[in-house]
Amino acid sequence: MQRLTSNNIGITQGSRVLFSDYIDGGPMWTGTGPREHRFSVEFAETYAAVPNVMVSIAMWDSDTKTNQRMDISAENITETGFDLVYRTWADSRVARVRANWMVIGPLPNQDDWELY
Repeated sequence: MQRLTSNNIGITQGSRVLFSDYIDGGPMWTGTGPREHRFSVEFAETYAAVPNVMVSIAMWDSDTKTNQRMDISAENITETGFDLVYRTWADSRVARVRANWMVIGPLPNQDDWELY
C-alpha cells in the first residue's frame, strides 16, 4: 500500500486508441506469435514521487474465429510518465484497442523542504 501524506494529491486520467490495425493490415490484425504495441504517456505535471498507475481496456475489437488473448499493463513508471503496453500472442487477431488510465500520486508542494 502506498500511503499519501501530502494534501497535494494529483489525479491524471486519459484515454487513447492504441491501434486500428484492421485499417492498414497492421501486425495485431495480420500477424501471429508475440506482438506488442507500446505508447508513451507523459504527465502534464511532474509528481513528487512515483505515482500509482491503473490501466484498463475501454474498447476491444477482435476476430471471433481465433482465441482472444491480451495483456495490458503500465511499465517504466516514473514521476513524469509511463509506457502503456498492449500485448497479444499466438493466432489472436485484434482489430483495434482503446485503453484508459488513471494515475494517483503526490504532487510537489511549495512548502516542501529539500535539504540537500
